[in-house]
Amino acid sequence: MKLVIVESPAKAKTIGKYLGTDYKVDASGGHISDLPTKELGIDLDNNFEPKYVISSDKKQLIKRLVEESKSAEEVWLATDPDREGEAISWHLQKVLKLDPNAKNRIQFNEITKTAVQKAIKNPRTIDMNLVDAQQARRVLDRLVGYKLSPVLCKKIKGKLSAGRVQSAALKIIVDREKDIKAFVPEEYWNVSAQLQKQEGKDKNIKFKALLTEKGGKKFKLTNKEDTDAVLSEINGAPFTVGTVKRGTSVSQPLPPFTTSTMQQDAVNKLSMPSKTTMMTAQKLYEGIDVRGMGHIALVTYIRTDSVRVSDDAVQAAKEYLTANYGSKYVPEKPNVFKSKKNIQDAHEAIRPVNLALTPESMKDKLQKNEYRLYKLIYERFLASQSTPAQFDTVNATINAGQYGFRVNGKTLVFDGYQRIYGVVSAKEKDDESNETAKLPVLEEGMPLKMIDIKSEQKFTKPPARYTESTLIKNMEENGIGRPSTYATILSTLYKRTYIVKDGKALMPTDLGIVVTDYLEKYFENIVDTEFTANMEEQLDSIEEKGLDWHEVIKDFYAPFQQKLLSALNSTERVEVGDEVSDVQCEKCGAMMVYKTGRFGKYLACPNYPECKNTKSLNDTEPHVVTDIICEKCGGHMIEKTGRFGKYLACENYPECRNTKSINKVVGKCPECGGDVVERKSKKGNLFYGCINYPDCQFVSWDIPTGEKCPECGQYLVKKPQKDDKVLIKCSNKECSYKREEINEN
Repeated sequence: MKLVIVESPAKAKTIGKYLGTDYKVDASGGHISDLPTKELGIDLDNNFEPKYVISSDKKQLIKRLVEESKSAEEVWLATDPDREGEAISWHLQKVLKLDPNAKNRIQFNEITKTAVQKAIKNPRTIDMNLVDAQQARRVLDRLVGYKLSPVLCKKIKGKLSAGRVQSAALKIIVDREKDIKAFVPEEYWNVSAQLQKQEGKDKNIKFKALLTEKGGKKFKLTNKEDTDAVLSEINGAPFTVGTVKRGTSVSQPLPPFTTSTMQQDAVNKLSMPSKTTMMTAQKLYEGIDVRGMGHIALVTYIRTDSVRVSDDAVQAAKEYLTANYGSKYVPEKPNVFKSKKNIQDAHEAIRPVNLALTPESMKDKLQKNEYRLYKLIYERFLASQSTPAQFDTVNATINAGQYGFRVNGKTLVFDGYQRIYGVVSAKEKDDESNETAKLPVLEEGMPLKMIDIKSEQKFTKPPARYTESTLIKNMEENGIGRPSTYATILSTLYKRTYIVKDGKALMPTDLGIVVTDYLEKYFENIVDTEFTANMEEQLDSIEEKGLDWHEVIKDFYAPFQQKLLSALNSTERVEVGDEVSDVQCEKCGAMMVYKTGRFGKYLACPNYPECKNTKSLNDTEPHVVTDIICEKCGGHMIEKTGRFGKYLACENYPECRNTKSINKVVGKCPECGGDVVERKSKKGNLFYGCINYPDCQFVSWDIPTGEKCPECGQYLVKKPQKDDKVLIKCSNKECSYKREEINEN
């Protein structure tokens, strides 16, 4: 028997399928040795040597693995192919007392039969450079966390933490918030003319041109007086076409996903938090129980900063594109993408392991998030191997006296990769100068008819708050942390209530700002992005060049210790005060204060714990009193807003605590004639039910029309289709009646 040890049981189950009965596959469950949880675990007097311990919950597992390894002919260490995985294999080698010089380390980028069997044929020794790079990171982060966090607890308040990367990420968010508060908006005015041709087949096409020039030079309007004067000058002036520039442009396909870009697109396109993205991606990599197919892996290794893919994957994509889209969607030469600087490039980009397993074929076999993320990865990879999208462009100037207007037109000629993976950047959406229009054929000197001209007052906007997506992009561009750590960093910032979400935007709390200001004063290098990025480069040098990791830690710790002593010896303490609101506590009369919790700001009585009254900020806003009567006390129901949206509550709260959900009416109940409303199951799935529940228990997954089927008498339902159409069909699956109508909504 040959023993293969991986990290997770799911991965063990997948690999076990590809190896015969001669192999046993077991899992370590992640790290088996780590620094102790209740002490520093680093010998400061002995060259920063870490003191690894085996956690109590792993002792039975280790005992089992020891017995299995003793009876095995060979032992293969098949942990994840990265620094952390290498360190886990090293710990396993030591605990199981395997030969440190033996070639017993195997790795693979994808969990397929071919990849696993190839890895077993090409074992290697443990790469100590990888191990040392991981040890350096672990020791460095432990020193910062265990030494600095107590300072924050002593000088600010309890239960605070700091981290080498965490604190630098927090400062990015805090600095942006300070920029927003310091921002002074500047007034400007836009003048736009709605125009059309005076003759020709396309004379009915109306288009908008934006005023950009005066006397052939660019200029801006900054107040109403100047704008009105310009409008007065333009009034009555003939509009004619000035210059017309026609051309073509191409949009190149994006590279396949790295860990970072996957997290960014999952936030932007799926509204999926980075933590959820990484957990879901890990399942897709390690393997999932798929109905009718057993336990299979769907994507390659999901912790990577490389955009390269294997020749086999490129060939598979070429064959798939040719068969399903046609040869015009296949480039003459395979697309090759340039990786960014300072990347490890140890693995391929993230891609599907088998293009035959299309997202649609897997839709009913995967959980919702698994399917959505798999579809995103699949389509991004396939699009990366396709041809560019091509456009015809027109840039025209329109003259009106001494003033010049500009209009841009862009027409898609060939969709290329965008047929698979449509891309419109936020900048393209927001940038007015990039606005494109459907234009008629314009010729220089052509007279135009002015239909309308209007001015619009605007103000410059402050920089936008970071979202998870833009923060991850910023961290990657500045070399802060590694993509595999971004989700953990964000999770810690939420947990410590250093940041909260406002929609998708990340806002620092008052506590987050206070902590950042304190660290910036006493530990400026900890929150300095350049310093943090430099530390990442040194960790890379340990891996790539064999730099002594002890020296890296020594160079960091000496000045860090001096700063610790300086902060501890300082008499300064920072008070985190609560902002007082203008809302009076109805229970004790005190003015309530703003607090921040998991779900953002709320109001609380300052006399806690004697008075435990709290309020949602929405409770302080005026409420809409409805005509709906509370069936419990006879009072009117009022419209309120909570965590999950609007709802109805009795006006006599807290004496009467009756509430009702506000549901959208979609049709009439075929059983009792009452309204049918939208509802959601516990899992968040939308369905439709009668408002008279529980007296009427009608439910449906489709929207009832209120009509009866002319063929069988059952109720009809409607399903939205493409092109503003709706399909009307019978709810009886055995009845074939159906028709299409125009969707009036």
